Amino acid sequence: MPMKRNSRHPRAGVKWYVLAQSADREVDGVTKEISPRQAYIRCNKPFRLNEIVDVAIAAPDRNLKFQAEVVWSNIYGYNDDITPRGMGVRFLQISEEDQKYISDLIQEHNEPGVEKIASDYLDDLTQK
Repeated sequence: MPMKRNSRHPRAGVKWYVLAQSADREVDGVTKEISPRQAYIRCNKPFRLNEIVDVAIAAPDRNLKFQAEVVWSNIYGYNDDITPRGMGVRFLQISEEDQKYISDLIQEHNEPGVEKIASDYLDDLTQK
């Protein structure tokens, strides 16, 4: 599936291990895609909408850690390729170094000939 170019929030489809924690539970999953400001995390038991969670992502060359808000959650809906079980998170507190790492990765990932994944619904939800 080709990626729709969006100069405000370019993103890349990657599969990295994720651990997200709230005050009372933790959830593990895998990223489906990521941008410098948000990520879609596939997981069996996503957090509820508007929850604030601490997220750790095991990227290839570094561990990313940040605080995020759940802006989209598929807790009870279908769990298929179109709407996989998971959640969209908007980064609240992330270091400049981690944002740059993600930006550099996206730029490399979006070179011609690399398969890309798009998901405009996350951009729409995070701009509210």
